[in-house]
Amino acid sequence: MKKHFLSKALALFERFKTQKITAEDLDKAEEKVKDLDGRKEDFQLLLAMCRDTFSGKYKMNKWNLSVIIGTIVYVISPLDAIPDVIPVLGWMDDVTIVGYAISKLSEEIKKYKLFRKEVPVDNF
Repeated sequence: MKKHFLSKALALFERFKTQKITAEDLDKAEEKVKDLDGRKEDFQLLLAMCRDTFSGKYKMNKWNLSVIIGTIVYVISPLDAIPDVIPVLGWMDDVTIVGYAISKLSEEIKKYKLFRKEVPVDNF
């Protein structure tokens, strides 16, 4: 069961990586942060990276950006491995996908954190 859930979640994630994302999608994602338990800060970091990349303040390669987009779309999509309407269980797959993205983006996250230290927040 767990293996089936994970393979379904990863298949959806791969499909979502090719989708376009809008400012409205990012706002929806901000609303979902509260449901992500121990991954709240990680997801907020991914949202910040996406916003900074779209605004031209930060540069990252398309593959890394696609991982972030796939994660955001997965979290806001009603098409999940476990639907979000099932409290707690419905958010577990979202938390899993955020963790997966964080693991795939470890080097990019290090670069982004350095970038944020070098560029004062008031420049944003």
